[in-house]
Amino acid sequence: MSRIGKLPVALPKGVEVKVSDKNLVNVKGPKGELNRSMDTAITLKVADGKVVLSRATEQKRHKALHGLYRALIANMVHGVSEGYKVQQELVGVGYRAGHKGQMLELTLGFSHNVAFELPKEIKLLTVTEKGKNPMITLESSDKELIGLVASKIRSLRTPEPYKGKGIKFSGEILRRKAGKAAGK
Repeated sequence: MSRIGKLPVALPKGVEVKVSDKNLVNVKGPKGELNRSMDTAITLKVADGKVVLSRATEQKRHKALHGLYRALIANMVHGVSEGYKVQQELVGVGYRAGHKGQMLELTLGFSHNVAFELPKEIKLLTVTEKGKNPMITLESSDKELIGLVASKIRSLRTPEPYKGKGIKFSGEILRRKAGKAAGK
């Protein structure tokens, strides 16, 4: 049996999990509501404040899906109860971040400003303090969506290895190169 798949997912207070007849899972909590369709080979049961998943057969594909869907359901439960938060840092002279509603406006050293529209499910906050790098904070209940948006923002100006300029995740350690002067 799958080591991940056999673990039950504990439901915190205020979180409800419902399964429709077509294997559509609905997780509802204080931070929002998430839906996901599951493969028909995986069955989900809610009992005693826990969610337990089981698979139809011992096929390799079903074993893989067992662990996958358990992890996805656990992420959904955590998201609607506590939520997810991603912080990004803009490193570079003249790099700035601001926002108007769901529109993120970035100055990244290009000849033009970059405008990035975020989905309505994500809360956006930009902070600029004197003497510190500008910060972008994203908050959402959907882990998959927030990770996708954060990676797209980072891809607008990935950190380069010589000076470290670009958009990086807060706490990320970049691998740095010495440059030409080190070779002489």
